Amino acid sequence: MSKLQPLQSVKQFFMNPVIDKEYRLRMRTSRSMWTLLAYLIAMGLFSGVIFSIVGIDMRNSIYSSGFTGITFIVLSFAQLGLIAFMSPGLTAGVISSEREKQTLNLLLTTQQTSFTIIVSKLIASISFMLLIVFSTLPLYGIVFLYGGISPGQLLSVFAFFIFNMLVFGAFGVLFSTIFKRTMIAVIVTYGVVLFMFVGTGIIYLLFSFGYNSYGFSGNNPANDSWILHFLAINPGFALYSVLDGGDWYMSLARSSRASKTFFDHVPFWLEYVIFYTAILVLAIYGAIRNLRPVSRKKKGV
Repeated sequence: MSKLQPLQSVKQFFMNPVIDKEYRLRMRTSRSMWTLLAYLIAMGLFSGVIFSIVGIDMRNSIYSSGFTGITFIVLSFAQLGLIAFMSPGLTAGVISSEREKQTLNLLLTTQQTSFTIIVSKLIASISFMLLIVFSTLPLYGIVFLYGGISPGQLLSVFAFFIFNMLVFGAFGVLFSTIFKRTMIAVIVTYGVVLFMFVGTGIIYLLFSFGYNSYGFSGNNPANDSWILHFLAINPGFALYSVLDGGDWYMSLARSSRASKTFFDHVPFWLEYVIFYTAILVLAIYGAIRNLRPVSRKKKGV
């Protein structure tokens, strides 16, 4: 019986009332059906446009591995953009909406811990996003059918998508516990996600332009090597590192650094995962701490 206790604990956690309630509310509404349909229509139309642009002639079976690679890259970036657009909306109101409906106090009086509530809300939101993303596998199957894409690449890209869902979702849950209004939490979450995509790239370009234009690095190119870390925490460049196998990053690092460091041997995507794993843990911890602010203050008295 002792060997089965860990499995029973895991089963009880994933079958707790919070997750059960969230699944029922999210999966049994017409809104979920229409959201899934709209997502598939958008991705389907976009895929059709890409297939026609890159010149894949299915009728004559004309195939080019370069065309397939471009299609796979464009579809992956489109998928990442849609994930970044939808994840904050699915997670930024999980706690603030309970507060607005005046059901949060009732939820806190249950036997569920703060950790269980926060993680259950996050898992339920991410599960719906997983359903949406994996429903687009047939589109990737068309690209995979023409060859040039390995199963490992497809799995690595979807693993990268899942990781980003967790990161974006953790930001949404955190701000949902900080702000009382759902609209404010959603706006702030979108702002953080936008900074991850655009802000880090702008910072990299500004610092790179300054170093190259005004010669801040002097005769030692290693002085500006730290600028590359702004690219490493950019989701778009990290995704390209996954698609490219890290070769582009390695060549960029070698050409811009005089002295070799640990990060010269680490691809973009791995540095990205290491950095945002720490951010993910901190965001979940902050959400857990902010869920019961009253009990926290009493503890400090």
